[in-house]
Amino acid sequence: MAWNEPGKGRDPWGGNGQQGPPDLDELVRNMQKRLRAIFGGGGGGGGPAASGLTLLLYVLALLAGALWLSAYRINAPEQGIVLRLGAYNRTSPPGLHFRIPLVETVDKVNIAQIDNYDYRNQMLTSDENIVFIEGNVQFRRAKPRVYLFGIRDPELTIEEVAESAIREVVGKNDAEYILSEGRPKIADDAQKLMQETLDLYQTGIIVTQFNLVRAQPPPEVQAAVDDATKAREDKDRFKLAAEAYANDVIPRARGAAARQIQEAEAYRERVIADAEGEAARFQALLAEYEKAPEVTRQRLYLEAIEDVYGANSKVVIDTDGGGNLLYLPMDKLIERQREASSVNEPLDRGGSSARATNQDTVRENPRPRSQR
Repeated sequence: MAWNEPGKGRDPWGGNGQQGPPDLDELVRNMQKRLRAIFGGGGGGGGPAASGLTLLLYVLALLAGALWLSAYRINAPEQGIVLRLGAYNRTSPPGLHFRIPLVETVDKVNIAQIDNYDYRNQMLTSDENIVFIEGNVQFRRAKPRVYLFGIRDPELTIEEVAESAIREVVGKNDAEYILSEGRPKIADDAQKLMQETLDLYQTGIIVTQFNLVRAQPPPEVQAAVDDATKAREDKDRFKLAAEAYANDVIPRARGAAARQIQEAEAYRERVIADAEGEAARFQALLAEYEKAPEVTRQRLYLEAIEDVYGANSKVVIDTDGGGNLLYLPMDKLIERQREASSVNEPLDRGGSSARATNQDTVRENPRPRSQR
């Protein structure tokens, strides 16, 4: 049996048997009755006054809805691009604004927001090597009108321009420069080239940062590149060690050379001084010799004999007219004299004995004065 079969007064959901939604005219009439009761109107049927009041309510409702739909707000870091029937009309700064409903639309663009684009790919260098490049591009929409109407797909343009710029810069440099000290320079050149291209395309986008995150050879040749890098590091290390050794040896060699030069100059001065002293002594001796030749000659002879005997511990004397050699143990005589001094022997006794020995020796070996 159907739930709304005639004869049944209730439906399964607790209704009163009415079918369909309530009548709109009945709702309007009920609203008019309530308004008339509020404003002191009669309780009878509607008339011209009721129709005018209804129209006024409709107009007020439409104005309120139009006002609500026309108001829009632009936040501080944004700019609003107002389009009238799809064409650019004006740019709205931050704040509360109004537009014509159903005629004007507003596109909000955040000019302070920084967006990122990450890229990674293998690229060919100028020396026909392959490097793996991974980077990041940061950009913002500085000119909203140009950004919205300059190009069809700004995001795709960013990707293609970044890829083209980094490929061009990498293609102009060799692999060793890219993998070592050239990474900051490559990132700067790629950013400048990318910004020039975006300005040429009139995108309204400014590249704030171009980061070269990674630059390395392909995995297939990574081991060989590591060996080359290690060899380059060893080269630098050996070079630094050699420079340190040179910095240590060269100053010491220069110091030794300076010391030898100073020693040579001091030796020269000493020799010159000795020569000048000998010359002066000879001049003085010559003056004395000219005054008394025999005495001066005898004194020079005795001084020479004293120097010779003083430097030798043993003396051998050849006698004239005989084949005997006299041996004077000077060292033994000196030791005997020291022993005599140690046992407190009188000095004159030792001296007299030594003088006696010398006198005996001279007596045994008489030599003419002319042979001396």
